[in-house]
Amino acid sequence: MPGPAFRAAATRVRTPATSANLGPGYDSFGLALGLYDDVVVRVAESGLHVDIAGEGADSLARDERHLVVRAMRTTFDRLGGQPRGLEVVCANRIPHGRGLGSSSAAICAGIVAARAVTVGGAEQLDDAAVLALASEIEGHPDNVAACLLGGFTIAWTDGDHDAHAVALTPSALVVPVVFVPSTPVLTEVARGLLPATVPHADAAANVGRAALFVEALTRRPELLFPATEDRLHQDYRSPAMPQSAALVAELRAQGVAAVISGAGPTVLALADAATADKVTALAGPDWAAHQLELDHDGVAVLPLAT
Repeated sequence: MPGPAFRAAATRVRTPATSANLGPGYDSFGLALGLYDDVVVRVAESGLHVDIAGEGADSLARDERHLVVRAMRTTFDRLGGQPRGLEVVCANRIPHGRGLGSSSAAICAGIVAARAVTVGGAEQLDDAAVLALASEIEGHPDNVAACLLGGFTIAWTDGDHDAHAVALTPSALVVPVVFVPSTPVLTEVARGLLPATVPHADAAANVGRAALFVEALTRRPELLFPATEDRLHQDYRSPAMPQSAALVAELRAQGVAAVISGAGPTVLALADAATADKVTALAGPDWAAHQLELDHDGVAVLPLAT
């Protein structure tokens, strides 16, 4: 049986940064942010060439170990075969190891790029299958769901471990402010600090806050402060990121809806237009604070810049 055919033209894929958990929504909530990585892929006659600019340019592998390439290889296998060669150019703006979804962005970029350069790829691998594959590679669906769909996402897995997600539109009044430290924290380290069991009262509290969060982020942002309370993961992870935990406590003491972004150590504050500048100014010398737009579109296949 012949293998798949590939398009000769280069394909550009843009993927947004994401913040997962958002306080009470551990491994289920995600939010797409207006900070983007770009990947340009072209099928070549032979070999593999990887070029990287921006974040990770001095540390990331430029061979088959690169996460975009690994995601592409897995996708090509699902689509029936590998191309003879690949050229991959990455322009990275999402900080690595900071809890802003850089690995999910790379995985989603690789899957969507491989699908785009394969003739008939979208018919063989629909959007639901892309989400399932991205979740399989990443290990959980929260960041990849937000990266693929944009906006505010609620993700879950069924009994067969297949990932699903719905996307909702965040209130236009919400202004995300991220406080990014200079030192990363590995997701594996942060996850390793979580206990196998939690008190029933803490689980019940998070269920209520997570339900409230959906209403707060989409329709009533004045409720975001109580809606972002968490008892399931942030306190347990604080030994791995004491400065982040201290900043969250400081911001919340001033009434700011602040949480650890994903596995940290970035801190996410959900402000509004009237308070965003004031919140941003609360960053100390060890933090880079940025006000970001909300991303509503998720991953996008774009024309090449001219």
